[in-house]
Amino acid sequence: MSDTTIGSLRETTGNPFSVQRRIPGKAWRLWVGLDWPMRLVLVLAALLVFAALTAPLISPYEPNAQSLLLRLKPPIGFMEARAGHLFGTDELGRDVLTRCLYGLQMTLLIAVSGAIIGMLIGGTLGLLAGAAGGTADALVMALVDIQIAVPFTLVALLAVAVFGSDMHVLIVVLGIAYWEQYARIIRGEVLKLREMPFIEASRAAGASPLRIAFRHIVPNVISPLVVMFTLNFSNIVLLESSLSFLGLGLSPPTATLGSMVGIGRDYMHTAPWIVAAPALLILLITLVVQMLGDRLRDRMDVRLRDR
Repeated sequence: MSDTTIGSLRETTGNPFSVQRRIPGKAWRLWVGLDWPMRLVLVLAALLVFAALTAPLISPYEPNAQSLLLRLKPPIGFMEARAGHLFGTDELGRDVLTRCLYGLQMTLLIAVSGAIIGMLIGGTLGLLAGAAGGTADALVMALVDIQIAVPFTLVALLAVAVFGSDMHVLIVVLGIAYWEQYARIIRGEVLKLREMPFIEASRAAGASPLRIAFRHIVPNVISPLVVMFTLNFSNIVLLESSLSFLGLGLSPPTATLGSMVGIGRDYMHTAPWIVAAPALLILLITLVVQMLGDRLRDRMDVRLRDR
């Protein structure tokens, strides 16, 4: 083979390492194209995920290590602060910073798992209702109406009373919290897609309903599903915190951000840092996820993107 042929093949196929060199450049261009609030949000999201994943490595103490001689010590900067306890100590002398890191890890784990379960349940039922129609549609929408009508706190109380306050129970309870929102949105999208010309063309070509659903409908409902996931994730975090605050979360001494706020409410007048640190983390998580969800919606919504 001549050198000219080899050169032409290289130009046609390209250097296999050129794609790897272009990836950092493309990521940098995307980063430069973002405004500074979005950059700040991405940095905060990365820091939160990093802190949750590396909690056992970066925590200065054990999460349940008690020292009654050091109970209710204020954070660094106060006169009675104790060296080594940046965020102070709680009513049992446990390090608040360590508890916050482990609580962040547990809260994110429960919230992500619950949000994924809700997305899978709601997305599947919404796809079934919109694609099948008829009795299936009526049954799914009846379940949606029941979910909306019944107060979710009563459902959580019943689940905890019957099955106990185990982590798996809490994840399932959170998973069925907002599935009806996914079902309604996906059902509406499927009903619109069913009347599109390319669906009619596939049906006229003899494609089976299952092939139409997975080949044409599912790829077109992934975008609203992902956006709905990001917007509902913060609601899951707040719901988990509320249930833990009411004593329906994980049993002590396991730390979640909501349980830390719930336990610390009795010491708000004498030791407000016990509540302030986990409450600020909850606020930061919800703010970051909401801003990411809004930006993702703007990027995926063609009408908003064109504006």
